[in-house]
Amino acid sequence: MKLTAVDTNTAEWERLPLPEIGAVLDRLPLVADPDTGMEVLKVVYKAGFTNPWHTHNCAHGIYVLDGTLSTHQGDYPAGSFVWFPEGGAMTHGATEDGDCTFLFVTNKPFDIQYVENVEGSHDLA
Repeated sequence: MKLTAVDTNTAEWERLPLPEIGAVLDRLPLVADPDTGMEVLKVVYKAGFTNPWHTHNCAHGIYVLDGTLSTHQGDYPAGSFVWFPEGGAMTHGATEDGDCTFLFVTNKPFDIQYVENVEGSHDLA
């Protein structure tokens, strides 16, 4: 069995354009499983960036490495792990105070659908 190892200090980052919201994120692919679609990425949200209301057909987790992850349900500092269930409407990004670097884990192929209005968004707990 061959291990997968990535030196995240020297690996080349990719740019991920999000044309729906006019943003570009920095990401570093770490591992992907072609059979399940599961993947792990290292991602940076720049200070003040928020990925607006959206849904995914996959569940995903965010492990905060540095900075603070700001979500529709609160802020989570470095060392926090936040799991977002499949299909739920959400927002997440970095606080105004600084960048947020995190590991992003999906359980199957990643997708994203932006939603204009989330009815009852204040009740999404």
